[in-house]
Amino acid sequence: MASIIDSRIFGDIFSDARMRAVWSDENRTAKYLDIERALAKVQGQLGIIPQEAADEIVQHCNIEMIDWAQLKAKTEQIGYPIIAVVNQINANCRDKLGEYCHWGATTQDITDTATVLQMREGLALVEADLQAISDSLADLSRTYRDTPIIGRSNLQQAIPITFGFKMASILAGIERHRERLEQLKPRVLMGEFGGAAGTLASIEKGAMETQAGLMAELGLACPPIAWHTVRDTVAEVGAFLALVGGSLGKIAMDVKLMMQTEVAEVFEPYAPGRGSSSTMPQKRNPISCLYIHANISVARQHAAALMDAMVADHERSTGPWEIEWVSLPEIFCLMSGALKQTKFVLAGLEVDTVQMRRNIDMTHGLVMSEAVMMGLGPFIGREYAHDLVYELCRDALKQQRPLVEILAEHPEINAHVSRAQLDAFCDPANYLGQAGVMVDQVLALRRA
Repeated sequence: MASIIDSRIFGDIFSDARMRAVWSDENRTAKYLDIERALAKVQGQLGIIPQEAADEIVQHCNIEMIDWAQLKAKTEQIGYPIIAVVNQINANCRDKLGEYCHWGATTQDITDTATVLQMREGLALVEADLQAISDSLADLSRTYRDTPIIGRSNLQQAIPITFGFKMASILAGIERHRERLEQLKPRVLMGEFGGAAGTLASIEKGAMETQAGLMAELGLACPPIAWHTVRDTVAEVGAFLALVGGSLGKIAMDVKLMMQTEVAEVFEPYAPGRGSSSTMPQKRNPISCLYIHANISVARQHAAALMDAMVADHERSTGPWEIEWVSLPEIFCLMSGALKQTKFVLAGLEVDTVQMRRNIDMTHGLVMSEAVMMGLGPFIGREYAHDLVYELCRDALKQQRPLVEILAEHPEINAHVSRAQLDAFCDPANYLGQAGVMVDQVLALRRA
């Protein structure tokens, strides 16, 4: 296969089989049939088409009856698959009753509504994956609520935080994504049935009743007006998935940085041979993180393409619509791969708390300089304390001695605070701020 998503080798690394099934030709065509079946059923009940015709059409909207070679050939000839599907339904029906199939509909009505049905299935998979990721992050937040780890700013050691705090901050973002998903569903899970230019002029009586009945049958929101060339809902789904990708990328970025040999605080789950090098036996590469990074980067480009697809001409567009056919399945499938890899990483993340503490201590107390400055501030002023501690940090580096010893020897400092107080200032466990409280708040909001 030319696409990495459909590759027999890479497909299950870059995507997920369940999501590929959602966007497959088979499922897409099945959705066309579901819509034509529902349309015939509703129109038969409303008396818009003969009940006999409705029954005949319903009976023959069957995926098993599709001639795939013929569908391919007709689609290439016409440019769209809907007419080819309707032709096959019609041909299978007796006594020309199939002529009533697709009554009052247009190709884009069926295509858009099928896409919305696929989006609904795809978003359900995304929702389940976000739930699993949230569960793992909540467990990590709870377990390591009070476990000190160095916070980093501009890739430099900053001040101590807790690993639970680090995980809870990401968890809060995932929870916002879950909230966004709930909020966007009523907007985007909306079907389309407007006819040629959106006005349903082809159905003289019962047009709006047909539209409402069709959407009720499919379990979709009823559009207040046609949206053939107003594509914000599809673009919103792409933007949402790109946002989720950003959060997954944040997880992957931090994990791969923390897996560096010089850091070694967390690791992706171990499996024999996973992440090994062909020439360097000692290596343990962050394989899942690499794929997450690649997937979300490409997914972002597809999200931008969906924004381009919004710039559509008049009531039926000449090209922008087809951008969605390329980009929407790709973004869903790539994100399914990123979500799957993230679930794997977080569910089995190996955490080395001893190494976390060792990394805090590697500067011999320099990372506690803010705590010292704030402790001295009430006695000598915060700004002067900052400048003084800055100079003493330089001295500690030059002399290769613990900061607390340099502090204790300085007359302006020992005139105001004792060695015991300095030891307390320099203890990372005493300078975790409200990390634990914030972790608890995130977990409480999640439960609520």
